Amino acid sequence: MVAALVILAVIVAVAALLNPSREDFRWFLQLHRPRWLTFERWIPAIWLVIYLCFYVSALLVWQATASLALMGGYLVLVVLVQSYTLVICRSRSLRNGTLIGLAGWAWGMALGVVVVSQMRPAAVLLIPFLLWSPVGSFVTWRMERLNR
Repeated sequence: MVAALVILAVIVAVAALLNPSREDFRWFLQLHRPRWLTFERWIPAIWLVIYLCFYVSALLVWQATASLALMGGYLVLVVLVQSYTLVICRSRSLRNGTLIGLAGWAWGMALGVVVVSQMRPAAVLLIPFLLWSPVGSFVTWRMERLNR
């Protein structure tokens, strides 16, 4: 029970600490988006599901291994994912966001490869992120072309 609360607290703390300011986020919201981006209103729900998957995956891995190194791997993943919007907003650069998004995907792939040998269901829970992350990076890349 303690591990479940600690993992949840860390995820929430990282999300809270790496959120852009309202002013920065307002800038981000004013950027032009591709016309085909009709599902944008669903993106917060998609990320909520992905974060829930991160949480359950990390908890399963902890229960199976009690590995601080693997928990560190999950922490790096959450920091990379949460840094995406913050980096875009602070740097005013969509290219930086695309790079962070791709780095997060690469880290997620590496973590998945390590986790699959420890706890297969935990690795399966990383798949929603691994499928969604390239979509987000592609959208950001397209937005960069619209907002030069």
